Amino acid sequence: KQTHKAFQFWKHNRTRDRPDLMTPEGLQLYLDTRLEQLKVFTELGLCQEAFRATKDIYGLMCMVKKTPKSSLLVVYYSQLVEIFWTSSSNLYHASAWFKLFSLQTNFNKNLSQNDLQLIASSVVLATLSVPPYGQSNGSSHLELENEKEHNLRMSNLIGFNLEHKFEGRDMLSRESLLSELVSKGVLSCATQEVKELYHLLKHELHPLDLGSKIKPLLDRISKLGGKLSSAPSLQEVQLSRYVSSLEKIATLKLLQQVSKIYQTITIQNLAQLVPFFDFSAVEMIAADAVRNNFVDMKVDHIKGVVSFGNLSIESDGLKDPLAIFTETMNKVRAMLFPAPNKAIQLGGIVPNLEETVEREHKRLLARKSFIEKRKEEQERQQIEMEREEEQTKLKILKLTEEAEQKTLATDLQERRRQRILREIEESRLKGKVTKQTVLLRAMGEKLKKDQEMKNKLRKIAKTMDYLERAKREEAAPLIEAAYQQRLVEEVRIFSCSSVRGVELSKEHQESDLKEKKRLARMFDNKEIFQERVISLRQAEFERLRKEKVDRIGQIILARKQESDIKRKHIYHLKSEEERIRKLQEDEEALKREETEKLRKEKAKWRAKLYEIAEQQRQREQEVNERLG
Repeated sequence: KQTHKAFQFWKHNRTRDRPDLMTPEGLQLYLDTRLEQLKVFTELGLCQEAFRATKDIYGLMCMVKKTPKSSLLVVYYSQLVEIFWTSSSNLYHASAWFKLFSLQTNFNKNLSQNDLQLIASSVVLATLSVPPYGQSNGSSHLELENEKEHNLRMSNLIGFNLEHKFEGRDMLSRESLLSELVSKGVLSCATQEVKELYHLLKHELHPLDLGSKIKPLLDRISKLGGKLSSAPSLQEVQLSRYVSSLEKIATLKLLQQVSKIYQTITIQNLAQLVPFFDFSAVEMIAADAVRNNFVDMKVDHIKGVVSFGNLSIESDGLKDPLAIFTETMNKVRAMLFPAPNKAIQLGGIVPNLEETVEREHKRLLARKSFIEKRKEEQERQQIEMEREEEQTKLKILKLTEEAEQKTLATDLQERRRQRILREIEESRLKGKVTKQTVLLRAMGEKLKKDQEMKNKLRKIAKTMDYLERAKREEAAPLIEAAYQQRLVEEVRIFSCSSVRGVELSKEHQESDLKEKKRLARMFDNKEIFQERVISLRQAEFERLRKEKVDRIGQIILARKQESDIKRKHIYHLKSEEERIRKLQEDEEALKREETEKLRKEKAKWRAKLYEIAEQQRQREQEVNERLG
């Protein structure tokens, strides 16, 4: 009996003492706990523990059905920024900054202009700090596969976001991030110093002045930073920590530009072009760049010069300088001979621009209406799912309470039965009451307890109905207000993006038309240059093909001669082996003959000795017979 009670006790479902962590509430609490642990690990500099916490948080976010809150994502990516910076993963550090910028611009309504500039500047500088080449040159296939798998895991950690246009599930690269900065308008939000630095590192070709132009910009950038007033979840932003990486990137850019223009330069002149480091540091940076096939150069300390790769007129390395030279000459021509009014030209080129904009505006409005309807449908489905989940929880709670009530009723009935049996036993011993009196008393108590239990259950059901009705009445206006607020915010964001999209389309169209007009004058020269280059390369191809055919013929002839020599050598070796074998056989035969001859002589000698001994024995026998 005691064993049965103990089993029922442990079998009882105690939800208060043992909560289920797989419920949405449990997962949310677990996610908040891991985020706090991630903050502590990042502050203490425990990169391994922080990385494990990051993987746990990513797994929890994937398990939660609801979309994570923007505040949680901001904390998640802000900690990722610090983790990747501590582990020197510049590419993923920049990608995490980009995600953080997207979250702040989309969900932080109180973001000030100063904070926006600091965050955008951090994104641009972090992206520019990424080395322009990879570190996998000369690695084995297994190492490349492991690195690819590692990069995919890192991209998955970064790619958890609401956006579907720029998911992190593809392999990240420096160029893709830079293109995203321009297309998403991040560069336009950065400070003027950062914009100038970006322009110098991406578009300018002035190796003699590049270092002197970048040095004051980096000095001004190192003084920028501070705490973000409108983004309390972010830590203090200091742009000075990117200066050392940007100095290395600027040095690499300078070496690349010098290699495109100069074939040989003295070490002294090259050292003067780099104001950031002495030549020993420049040499170490150049060695790493050469090892990864970023530049082709050689340092000769005996002659005191630096030699770059041999560039011919057909080399791809001279295409950019020629294009820039052409563009510069066109600018000079435009200054000397100014063009007519651009508005008139634009009106002539694009006569239906207003109709195109209106048609595009209508298409965007229709798309907006479709998106709103789809969002309303998704919200309705979400509310329906939540209602079903709530009903399921209530059913489970009701079943649990019924089970508990049944357990309590069983226990009460068992105790009552034991008490009645005790009273009956005591009454029998005392002789005061009869058996009929005890049964009537027990039945009365049972009816009374049943009535009390029914009243109690009726009261509990009524209380739960009132509670559920009050909860729904309080939640309805809050849900409607949240929906209206979200609708207004989405309309504002869509309007801003539409205006910005039209402006970008106009800018791209103007630049494309300008580029088309500029290149149209060069078409004939381009055809002539192309034919000349093709003819030169065709001649070079024929020469190389002929050299290859001659070289193959020489190789075949050399292999044939080598085969003949080898065959003769093998023949001589076999002949020599045959001669040696015959000599050995002759020697063995001679040895066998001599051995047989000696054996026969020994046998003959033994027979002769035996005969002499026999004759001697016979003579001795005859002598003995005569004497006897």
